[in-house]
Amino acid sequence: MNRNSRLGRQREHQANERTFLAWLRTSLALIGFGLAIARFGLFMRELQSTITPQSAPSHSWFNSHILGMGLVIAGIIFIALSVWRYNRVFWQIERGNYHASRLMVWIMAGVVIILGVLSIPLVLSRQPSVPSKPSPQRSNGGKEKLAQLPSPLVRHGSHRTF
Repeated sequence: MNRNSRLGRQREHQANERTFLAWLRTSLALIGFGLAIARFGLFMRELQSTITPQSAPSHSWFNSHILGMGLVIAGIIFIALSVWRYNRVFWQIERGNYHASRLMVWIMAGVVIILGVLSIPLVLSRQPSVPSKPSPQRSNGGKEKLAQLPSPLVRHGSHRTF
């Protein structure tokens, strides 16, 4: 094997590794984005239950938790597919019969588009209503809970000790 063909094959393997690492970064971004969506949905539900005493309407069949989990699962599947593709291309380069395939690109783009389109209803339906007046349970600003707590300050004569 001459030096030029060996360098050419080395470049092809390095390009294959860069492609694999790009798929890996994309998969990790999907996983991170999925976790963020799921946690942000939980935060929004908690915030709305704090602001308004009634429970927030939620889509039981599709919510931010399900969308987030879908993105995490898609990221994990894409990691497995990228390892499979890396190995397949590696052996094609070694045998000298590499054939370009766009199947992975179409699969990943399709899944991300579908998950993106599914997130549109969640974005449009999440408009928390702010109450115009405080609820009767919190009319005194939570002072009744403070009155029930034991004070860390104990009076001894005319001064306080801790």
